[in-house]
This record gives sequence, structure tokens and C-alpha cells, in this order.
Amino acid sequence: MILQIMILLLGFVLLVKGADWFVEGAASIARKLGIPQLIVGLTIVAMGTSMPEAAVSITAALNGNAGITIGNVIGSNILNVFLILGITAVITNVAIQKSTLYYEIPFMTAITVVMMIFGKTAASIPFSEGVIFWILFILFLVYLFIMAKKGTGQEEEEARNIPVWKCILFMVIGGFMVVKGSDLAVSGASEIARYFGMSERFIGLTIVAFGTSLPELVTSVMAAKKGNVGIAIGNIVGSNIFNILFVIGTTALICTVPFEPKFLIDSGVAVFSGILLWVGTFRHKELRRSCGIVMLLCYAAYFAYLCM
Repeated sequence: MILQIMILLLGFVLLVKGADWFVEGAASIARKLGIPQLIVGLTIVAMGTSMPEAAVSITAALNGNAGITIGNVIGSNILNVFLILGITAVITNVAIQKSTLYYEIPFMTAITVVMMIFGKTAASIPFSEGVIFWILFILFLVYLFIMAKKGTGQEEEEARNIPVWKCILFMVIGGFMVVKGSDLAVSGASEIARYFGMSERFIGLTIVAFGTSLPELVTSVMAAKKGNVGIAIGNIVGSNIFNILFVIGTTALICTVPFEPKFLIDSGVAVFSGILLWVGTFRHKELRRSCGIVMLLCYAAYFAYLCM
């Protein structure tokens, strides 16, 4: 069992660091090829934050551990809002952009409802619904591009002057680390679940969700400590949208993703998290400590429910 825990932790380390290296290498090469920084920021860098979820979900689906696939995405989305934004808000008040408040949070909540409907109607998300998610994903990218052109999009990271050979090396090593890390994480989590008699749903919603959300957690908390949290909510909401449309959509294109009836409750919690975030930020146009405490209590209650 100690060995399986070590395998799981090693998988998470490879996932997080591998995704970071892959994004850094790919973004640097894209900029050297003259691709506008705007496009790089909205595609490669943005999708990079969802690479751990995507790698784990696709690997789990291909290995027949579909309970981890949906559980990982829903669990990550709940954790991102309740736990990560909750902790960040407790540290400091978090400002919210108007576009995030009026468009992105409602869109995130709406596509979560769509996922619930898809899962309930056929107890699975097949290829055709994966196509629908991808169409919505492309429309979301178009929306981000338009918002950024207006000057209201999210900030982008500054490019580093990295040699081309090193960029390619980063991409190759990073890509290998993500693939191997996802394999180790799914394998370790599945073995731990079997050992303790826990369901794949529980493992996906908790341990795997936390591991794949580590990039968002570290980034948000460090930004809060440095006083740079102006786009924290937008980044989390964007990551959640990517998780549903890109991760589940891509996985469904590869193989049909079973949707357990119990996931309806978890999806309902994800919808509620979006509504709470919207209500908590609407009046003051920022997420305050009091709402952050409520979010943390909500996650504690949800975790207690999962342990029952």
C-alpha cells in the first residue's frame, strides 16, 4: 500500500511539472514562429492548466476506469471553486472582472447543467455529445479571442528567451512526464481504491481531483500572497469550462464515458458552487472573506457526504 501511495504521489509530481514544462516549451516555440502572444495565451497556456485533468481522464477511460474520468472533472471543478477560491478569499479579497461575472460564470454553470442532462439521458456521454462539447469549446475560444481583442481578456505571461532546442526538449520531456504521470496516478489511485474498498467515483472526486488541481491551487495561493489576484476568479472559471468542454469532450471522442447516477448529485453540487460564486461576487464585484469561509464550509460538508 505504501508503494501505491508513492506511485500516486510520483504521478502527481510528473503531471504538474510535466504540464508546466510542456506549456513553457510550446508557448515559446509558438512565439518564435511569430504566432501572436494573444493566441498563445488563449490556447496553449490556457489548455495547459487542464492537461493534468485531460491526461488522467483519457488514461482512465482507456483503462476502463471510467468512474475516475467523470469524477476527476466534477471533483476538480468543485474543488477549484469551493476550496481554492475559498482559501484565496480567506487570505485576501479577490476582485472579479465584469466579463467573468456576467458571461463566464453563467456559462460555466450552464454547461455543467448540460453535462448533467447528457449523463442522465443515456447514463453515458457518447461520441455525438463529445462533438457537441467540442463545438461549444471552439465557440468559447472565439469568445475569449473577441474579449481579448477588446482589451478585457485575461492577462498573459511574459515570454522567456529560451533557445529552440531547449523548447523542443521541454515539450518532449514534459509530454512524456504528463503521459507517464497520468498512468501512474490512475494506477495508484485504482489500487488504493480497491485496497480500502472505496469506489472509483470517490477516488476521482477527491484524491485524483486534488492532485490534478494542484497547479491552480499553488498559482492562486501564491498570487494571493503577492497581492496579485485580479484575475484569479477568471482563471479558475476558465479552467472549469475547459475541464468540461475540452477534457470530457475529448475523452468522449475517444470512447463512450459512462455516467453513474450518483454523479448527478455531484454535478448538482458543481452547479451550486457556480451559483454561490456568482451570488457571492455580484453585490461587491469581488469575493470577500465571509464568502470564502462559506465556500470552505460547503466543501467540508460535501467531503463529509462523500465519506458517508
